[in-house]
Amino acid sequence: MSSRKNALLGELIENHDNRRIPLSASQRSNLEKIYPYYGAQGIIDHVDRFIFDGEYILVAEDGENLKSQKQKVCQVVTGKFWVNNHAHIIRASGDNDTRYLAYLLNLIDFKPYITGSAQPKLTKENLSLIKLTVHPPDEQRKIAAFLSSLDAKIALNHRINSELEGMAKLLYDYWFVQYDFPLSAAQATALGKPRLTGKPYRTSGGPMVYHEQLKREIPKGWDVVSLSQIAKTGSGGTPASKNREYYDGGDITWINSGELNSPHILSGSNFITQAGLDNSSAKLFPARTLLIALYGATAGKVSLLLTEACLNQAVCGIVPHDPKFLFYLKFLLSDLYSHLVMMSTGSARDNLSQDLVRNIKVVVPPPEILKQFDEFVGAGVATITNNIKQNQELTTLRDWLLPMLMNGQVCVTG
Repeated sequence: MSSRKNALLGELIENHDNRRIPLSASQRSNLEKIYPYYGAQGIIDHVDRFIFDGEYILVAEDGENLKSQKQKVCQVVTGKFWVNNHAHIIRASGDNDTRYLAYLLNLIDFKPYITGSAQPKLTKENLSLIKLTVHPPDEQRKIAAFLSSLDAKIALNHRINSELEGMAKLLYDYWFVQYDFPLSAAQATALGKPRLTGKPYRTSGGPMVYHEQLKREIPKGWDVVSLSQIAKTGSGGTPASKNREYYDGGDITWINSGELNSPHILSGSNFITQAGLDNSSAKLFPARTLLIALYGATAGKVSLLLTEACLNQAVCGIVPHDPKFLFYLKFLLSDLYSHLVMMSTGSARDNLSQDLVRNIKVVVPPPEILKQFDEFVGAGVATITNNIKQNQELTTLRDWLLPMLMNGQVCVTG
């Protein structure tokens, strides 16, 4: 393996900051949403034109993340896009590899290069002065290709999961919003049209009745109940933060409302000990519990818990008495997001109450329809769960190998 060399970032890149053009929110409001519009930490909008076309690195120019680095400071962007003036835009020069430089930059500590206390800033000049130790170009390409293959598989799994979730939502809308679930043989016969067995219920003339409380039509014979009649609900609590015995070395997943930004949760970022669970109002909920955020920015968001976990007081757990209601309720509650946010109370932050959740009105489909929906969605959720597990393993592998690849402890052969 060839030796690495020390260099300043400015010696390895082209800087394209002078091509950036910021657009205000009002300027973007009437534009057709076609091309991504990037800010310091990612896409913030879409616009009808593009400035850049190709592969570049966006480096955050300002923001708290430059200090905390809770998120990646650098990201590789490809294709046609627009960038505002909160992200530097660079790409490798000469034989250097752009993706390699992005991986390397995300390993460094940016704090020595930033200015400003209230608003951290990475100037163009300081960006160019970042000290790096880099591989020869041919090794850069091998390392970038290897790491990119892991990231490509992670991205593919994300896309598969998104498509499976979308298919399940489409079926929910078709069966339980439009009420075009497949007619059973008995229903078709009752309509005097046995040949319509399996055809869409409402489109085929299935009888509908107006429900006064819901202010809409539902299929004849379907019941309407409160959520509390078909599911157990409850929230949790927070162990005393000053008692480290409740947290240090904990292995019990503890979910807060801020984590309900994904439709499925297999793991969390916070943990408590058994002592923390035993000495607080935190409660342990089983896998396949529905979670709905009660407070804060995520109020009204719904996630499916795929592992046993505790909840804090800002999350309501919902466990259906009949497991066949699980996926149906997930999409029903998700559809109520805007309604729940509108009903939330509190001036400092949005607040939902458990009583409000318990009193949500639920249209109850026949058992055979719920069973069909449960089986279809359940197969997709099994794949989603496996993909999430695989992504966790791939991310761990990538993050373990990355520093060793960059410091020369490990090399890519072939």
